[in-house]
Amino acid sequence: MATQTLYVPHLGGIDVGYRLSQPAIDRTKPTIVLFNPFTATTDYYEPEFRSTALCAAANLVAVEPLGHGRTTPRTGAGTTFTYWDSAHMALQLLDALGVDKFFALGTSQGGWIAVRLALLAPQRIKGVIPVGSSMDAESPESRALGCWDGPAATAGFVSQAGAPTDPAADAEFVPGDGYYDFLMEIGFGPGVDKAIRDFWASTIARNYHGEAGKRRIIMAAVALSTRDSIRARLPYVRCPVLWLQGTADVVFSVKQAAADMQLFTHAAEARLVTCEGGVHFLSHKHQDVLHRELLAFVQKWTRGAWAQL
Repeated sequence: MATQTLYVPHLGGIDVGYRLSQPAIDRTKPTIVLFNPFTATTDYYEPEFRSTALCAAANLVAVEPLGHGRTTPRTGAGTTFTYWDSAHMALQLLDALGVDKFFALGTSQGGWIAVRLALLAPQRIKGVIPVGSSMDAESPESRALGCWDGPAATAGFVSQAGAPTDPAADAEFVPGDGYYDFLMEIGFGPGVDKAIRDFWASTIARNYHGEAGKRRIIMAAVALSTRDSIRARLPYVRCPVLWLQGTADVVFSVKQAAADMQLFTHAAEARLVTCEGGVHFLSHKHQDVLHRELLAFVQKWTRGAWAQL
């Protein structure tokens, strides 16, 4: 199914972009909620929506966070947001869709939202699956563990927050080839296929075009670079945790993932799966591992004792 929108009341009203794997939620199946990485859309999870095994086993609901895709606040109040707001928004979307309990998977920034859901609605979440993520802020400690310098990477957008506008120039704004190439390099790895690069260049240019698009990408970058660490909150996560991390991820490291995993001290299970040679957008080269691990995790914790809680 194509991406569609549904209204929720958070922040004065938001039209949330989302995509379902079938016309309606099948209440006999578990539900997996998917959150995309920075400046991507529900299209990022096209491989999951094409997976016969995944779609047969579960409802898939891909949700575009604030500042992404078709998710658009209806009032000025919603132009400033955090990842907590995207988590609250997602809970209201799931309420509207009639989804009570669910698994939450997120790639990169999506992992931050998934774990925030486990903190905000512990009675609803059956398990979380961070993929190529980190639970820290963009801190010196994370860089010491081999993670990227997020504030430096996003400085070009963040520095424009609140700057004087130029109506003529802003009307023609798009992030530009430098940004598209940077995202492809850190996400998919060197030598990404031209068809993939062109698809995302076109998609991102369309989503972040003009003055409104410029505002959205700036605030998305502000939300990323200034986010709060949730490491001290991880002992409050009770549901099972499956973390997948690539060894060739240039954004977040296996060392950071391992350090974060040690803090899920009260989770029903906390397991880290490392993928040799896996890049930041892990499913690009390790789709089979991701799908296999995700299916086994969902099946285990749908049948197991946690399913009764």
